[in-house]
Order: sequence, then C-alpha cells, then structure tokens
Amino acid sequence: MEEITTFFNKEFYQNSILDWAISFGIILGAILVAKILYWITGKFVKRAASKTKSNLDDLLVDKLEEPVVYAVALIGFFWAITRLTLGSPELDVDGKMLIGEDGEPINHIKNFVTHAFTIIFTLNVTWLIVRTVDALIVEYLMPMIERSESDLDDQLMPTIRKVFKLILWSFGVIIGLNNAGFDVAALIAGLGIGGLAFALAAQDTVKNIFGGVMVFIDKPFKPKDRIVINGIDGAVEEVGIRSTRIRTLTGRKVTIPNGQFSDNAVENVSDEPSRKIVINLGLTYETAPENMEAAMEYLKEIIAANSGTEEDMSVGFNAWGDFAMGILVIYYIKKDADILQTQTDINMAILKKFNSEGLEFAYPTQTIYKK
Repeated sequence: MEEITTFFNKEFYQNSILDWAISFGIILGAILVAKILYWITGKFVKRAASKTKSNLDDLLVDKLEEPVVYAVALIGFFWAITRLTLGSPELDVDGKMLIGEDGEPINHIKNFVTHAFTIIFTLNVTWLIVRTVDALIVEYLMPMIERSESDLDDQLMPTIRKVFKLILWSFGVIIGLNNAGFDVAALIAGLGIGGLAFALAAQDTVKNIFGGVMVFIDKPFKPKDRIVINGIDGAVEEVGIRSTRIRTLTGRKVTIPNGQFSDNAVENVSDEPSRKIVINLGLTYETAPENMEAAMEYLKEIIAANSGTEEDMSVGFNAWGDFAMGILVIYYIKKDADILQTQTDINMAILKKFNSEGLEFAYPTQTIYKK
C-alpha cells in the first residue's frame, strides 16, 4: 500500500501522478457525460420534440445539440488542465515572483491556456447563438418570404443569412479576444486603416452591393420580369447581391452591376396594366361619308369582339392627309393576353372586313392633269 502511495505521489512535470490521473479522469468523465448527453438528446429529447405541433422545438434541439455537448466537454477539459501546475511563475531580477493585476503570480503558460480556453468557449457560445437565431429565421421568417409573391427575396435570403452569420461570428471573435486580454481597440484601429484602403479600392463593389440591397428593398422588378435599362431590353433571370443577369430579346445574357439600378431609370415592361396599341389607317378620298362611318363601326366591332382587348377604345376620323383620309384607332391589350397574337388577329380581321366591304386603303399616289 505504501508503495502505491509513493508511486502516486511522485512528481511528473511539477504535478504528482495522482494529479495527472485525476485530471485524466475528469477529461474522460467530461467526454463520457457529453456522449451520454448526446445519446439522451437523440433518444428521448428529439422524439419528444417530434410529437409537438410546432417545428421550432425540433429545430432548436437539432441546432443546439452539438454546441451544448461540446460546451460540456470544454468545461471538463478546462477544469482538468487548470487544476494542474502549468509551468513556473515568472521571477524578477531579485528572484521574487511577479504579481499580475489580478493579484495572482504571473504564469505565462497558465495564462496562455486560460486565454485559449476563453476564446474557444466564447466561439462555442457564439456558435450556439448563431444556430439559435438561424432556427428562428427558418421557422418564422422563411415561411413569410415563401408566401410573398416576389421571387426576389427568395433569392437574396440565403445571402442575407450568410451576412448575418458573418456579423454574429465577428462579434463573437471580438468578444473572445477582448476577454482573453487582447487590445481589441488597437486591433480594430489597425484593421480600420487597412479597411479604408480596401474600401477605396473596392468602392465600386460596395456600390453594387448597396444597389442590390436597394433592389431587394424597393422591389422595382422581380425575376422573370421584362425590364429596360440603358437601352438593354430583356427578362430578368437572376438577381444577385452584386449583379443582375438579364436575357435579352435576342437570347443573349447580359450581366448588369446593381449599382446601375440606383443611378438609372428602370422601365418594368411586365408591370404595365395593359399594352396600348395605336393604329393609323388611311382610306382613299373616293370613300363616301357613309362608308367612312361604317368603317369606324367595323373597327369598333372587331376590337370589341376580341377576347384579348379591354373595353376602353377610341376610333375617330382625325386627319386629311396628302393622299388619304386618316382614321385613328387606339385600343388596349389585356396584361395576360398574347400581345403579338392579339394584334395579328385584329389586323387580319380588319383586312378581311374592309376588303369584303370594298373599303380601299390609300397608298401614296399623285394625279397629274394634262391639258
């Protein structure tokens, strides 16, 4: 028995073998507790959460499972290591121990371990917070966005989630470094000088990102809308955080920096309530007054009979031309109708009706009288 006691009291790197064994046991115990907690969560907690009507508890259990288990293991590791004697206290030139601001002897190895665990534990808590917030976004915000009519917010939401996570992780790193004793203010100031130079070099990129945010907020258009900007006419295929891709009417893909949407007028062709069509017809001067009146009635009947047009229309005898009497026709095609096919149907109906009624369209002619 005495030999066993003597063995465990032997020092190894400034700690007895018993102290090393206890710390090793604490580490094993922490790992075992973490494993048991992980098993209980998967076996019972998840099963209980799946029986509730809400999906939030299922998401929270799934998201928080790993950070909590790692936190338990980290606490065990920290307790096991810090209870040991790590290195020797720092001495001054007279051989006296140097005392820190906290009243404890200065031990660089112990301080390093403490600061390292502080940063790691802070990052683990940040991980837990990020996962919790992400679960709330998935459960509450994402369904609201999916129910909206616009597809633009659906495309930008993954990017916004990444930016939001980056912000939270940045705060976590800053808090961890600050708690570990680093001069975060000086670090941020140094980064600020470099950031200023970077911002000057990347101001166009920042402008485009800001333009993408404005597109998301103002919603001047959405994917599949036909728009016109700077003479580019086409359908929006994809809206990114930095640029927007448009498929032109010729079939070519054009990438437009989002900064242009804040500097230029954007015409949303798809958002028009109806398409206005203007026709100028010319009948010969040989047309009798009653035939002119009949022609205008025919035009009204043809337009009214087409299912793709609205009720609002205007038909009038509006001009005495050089070689024709002008009839102005204005009608509107419904938003959901085929614009080209509607115009074709109406024009063909006009052509057939006028030909069958003997109404002659005028064309440039000149009559010369010879004596």
